[in-house]
Amino acid sequence: MRRICCLNNISPLGTELLTDDYQLTDDLSQATGVLVRSAAMHDLEFPPDLLAVARAGAGVNNIPLERCAEEGIVVFNTPGANANAVKELVLCGMLLASRGIVDGIAWCRDNAGDENIGKAAEKAKKAFAGREVKGKRLGVIGLGAIGALVANAAVDLGMEVYGYDPYVSVGAAWRISSSVRHVTNLDEVLSSCDYLTIHVPAMDSTKGMIDARACSLMKDGAVFLNFSRDSLVDDAAMTEALASGKVAAYVTDFANPAVMRMERAIVLPHLGASTAEAEDNCAVMATRQMMDYLDNGNIANSVNYPACDMGPVPEGARRVAVLHANVPNALARITNVFGDAGVNIENLTNKAKGDNAYTMLDLNANAPGYPDDALEKLAAIEGVRRVRVVR
Repeated sequence: MRRICCLNNISPLGTELLTDDYQLTDDLSQATGVLVRSAAMHDLEFPPDLLAVARAGAGVNNIPLERCAEEGIVVFNTPGANANAVKELVLCGMLLASRGIVDGIAWCRDNAGDENIGKAAEKAKKAFAGREVKGKRLGVIGLGAIGALVANAAVDLGMEVYGYDPYVSVGAAWRISSSVRHVTNLDEVLSSCDYLTIHVPAMDSTKGMIDARACSLMKDGAVFLNFSRDSLVDDAAMTEALASGKVAAYVTDFANPAVMRMERAIVLPHLGASTAEAEDNCAVMATRQMMDYLDNGNIANSVNYPACDMGPVPEGARRVAVLHANVPNALARITNVFGDAGVNIENLTNKAKGDNAYTMLDLNANAPGYPDDALEKLAAIEGVRRVRVVR
């Protein structure tokens, strides 16, 4: 029986997918797998039987990825599952920053007791006059699942869209409208667009990438939207750009004390993926990926180990999965163990991702010398983090 611990409330559409081979538990120490959304895991001690952590969402900064890799724990996320929800909020944010909507709503609330509010509104509304987005230029920084959807939607709104992503995948490129102009120079996007929206992962290389220099390059009166991660924007630089009028508005989904003190900042309480549909999609995707790994050894959308898929375990075969360091001769050492034991390898795949690698082998289930002796020798190989018989 495999036990799954949910560290956050997970949509039942996900947990209902668990078969009779699975059981939900509140005890992390007994867990084979973990389903998580935002719960902080960096200070948690992981039980020796924990094999997988599935994040129902895209961001994984709440999970200690390197420690998980070293302990042979595969971490999954769900890229694209909440993309439509974030896309819709980005469009909402762009419109909020264009039409004086936020200030207009506040004026109506402030004057709620005026019996002649209708007439007063006709005089007051000129203070909230905005501009239309049609015909304006939008720069999309990052053309992954969310960025591609935002770019395509903006094209449909009649905007001129420039997309910047030096690492855009072939799959993403196919999803992007041919009307989106692919730009290879970020400075060009920053300096020429009326609206800018960022959709890149939070990494050391992207932290604070929207700094004082980036803000200085922006078109006067530009609107900047951040529905990706707060660490991508240098708060001090954005504060100065807003105060000087260089940036007309900063729309962000990440509240912090510095942002709340900014002039003309429209701040939302991290609502990007907060829709019932997105939570359902993320839960379903996370659960399916985790079950496929636990049941068959297959890895899809892992952030610390490579993608690897050999389909279901064939009838009459035993599948062995080895999580190990990506070092020279690792595969040879693994296969030699079975060769020395006289075990025929019927199918094999080996993939690497950075410092981490994964090997799956389908073996004859009735082969002599298997599994005990071979598995012990596999586990003794330097750099091997975990060995398991999948089925």
